[in-house]
Order: sequence, then structure tokens, then C-alpha cells
Amino acid sequence: MPEPELTAAPAGTVGDLSLLRDAAREAGLIAMRYFGNSPQVWMKGGTSPVSEADHAADAYLRGTLLAARPDYGWLSEETVDDSARLSARRTFVVDPIDGTRGFLEGQRTWCVSVAVVEEGRTLAGVLECPAMDETYWALPGQGAFRNGKRIGVRMLGDKAEISGLKQLIDLLPPGWQKRLVRAPYSPSLAYRLAMIANGTLDATFVKPNAHDWDIAAADLILREAGGQLLDPHGRGPLYAGEVTRHGALAAGSGELLAVLLDVIAGLDA
Repeated sequence: MPEPELTAAPAGTVGDLSLLRDAAREAGLIAMRYFGNSPQVWMKGGTSPVSEADHAADAYLRGTLLAARPDYGWLSEETVDDSARLSARRTFVVDPIDGTRGFLEGQRTWCVSVAVVEEGRTLAGVLECPAMDETYWALPGQGAFRNGKRIGVRMLGDKAEISGLKQLIDLLPPGWQKRLVRAPYSPSLAYRLAMIANGTLDATFVKPNAHDWDIAAADLILREAGGQLLDPHGRGPLYAGEVTRHGALAAGSGELLAVLLDVIAGLDA
């Protein structure tokens, strides 16, 4: 399928997108060598798994991306943070395997998430999902794409398919409860946002403590597909600052998103 023509993209981002896509594709191939092959696993903080596949993909991405853009900052789940990145104009924000727990359990909905961020906003985002044979990408003002085909959020019907914490879904108003279809849980937050972008899911709650690397790429893809990822005040997250984790968020579009925002706003009331 021919690639869409990109016009009026922010300076340098078409080149950045090409770099991200190539690097994410290779990182996905690296991760696939371990998928289903019982990679070595360690626990971070006693609760979060990380595997040799995460480390291998992270090392490749860091070496490749910073060799191509040595003046960019680097923020990755699997690399010790360096405050020197705060002085960079643009920063790579990376999760070498988003959804590691699912990856280790043999679930296919994990992805390599890579983004370029400037002044808190994502300028190029790619999700490489090799076990699903899917690649998502977006640039500001250029639309969102899966495998080269433009995607968009779906119009809300009589039923609304939603994902996220059961405790939050249970707080939706009774009238909405009758319309809800609760989607199976996917450990990859980035992939859940991509599902909203491609029209296979209507909305999701994002529990507190999501990090920049979980959402920076998927946020842009969702926004370019016609959806939004917002905090309780109706603001989009900012990325690659001093603080890299976020409070409760909601993702979706239209009236359903507004209802989800009311729920998370009530958490602080």
C-alpha cells in the first residue's frame, strides 16, 4: 500500500517518524526472538516484571536512535533516568515492550512504543505490535495510520465497549451501565489506546501512575484518530518533564469521554 503524502508537518518530524518506524520495526523483531521462548525475568520493585527481551530491545533502540539524533534527550522505562535530558529540545520517549506481563504470558497485544517529544507534546509516535502484525503511527495534523491505512475512532452506538479498572467502571451512571460492554483486559495500555484509535474499543480508564513511556506515542495516535486522552480537568498530559508519571486519566471521544472525565474528577472531590 502506498504511503500517504505528509504535508505541513512540524519541522524535522517526517524524518523523525521514519527513524522511529525503522527502529521500532527492528526492536519488534528483537523482542519476537524471545516471545514464547521463556526469556529470563527479573522483578522491578518486587511487583513489575522485566525480561531480557525488554533489555535487548531497549539497548538497540537507545543505540540506534541516539546515534541518529545525538542532541535528543532519552527517557525509557528500562534506562536509568538522566536529568541531562531536560536540557534537550527534543526527547525520545520509549517503552521497549509495553505490556511486558502479557508478553511473558504469551498474549499478543504488546508493542514497542517510541515517540519524539518537544515542549511536552508528542511530535511523532509509533507503536510496533509484531505479534499482531500491526504498526501504528501519527504526526500532528497528518492523521493516524495502521499498516499504512488511515484509522479513526468509531461513532458511539447503542452499546459502548469499555476497558479499565472495574472499580472505576462501576462508578459510571446507571443509565450508562446498561449500555456497557466490558472489554477483556489488555496489559498494554498503549495498545488499549490504539484500539480506541482504530475503532475496536470506545473508551478506557487509565489508573494513576501511568508513565510517559506508556502513553506518549499512543496519545498522539489517538488524538490524530479523533479521540483524546485527558486528565480530570480536561487537559492532555505533558511529557518528558521532571515528573514522568500521571494521575488518573480517561481516553475516548464524545459524550462517553465526558462521562468518564466526570468519574475521575469525582475521585479528588
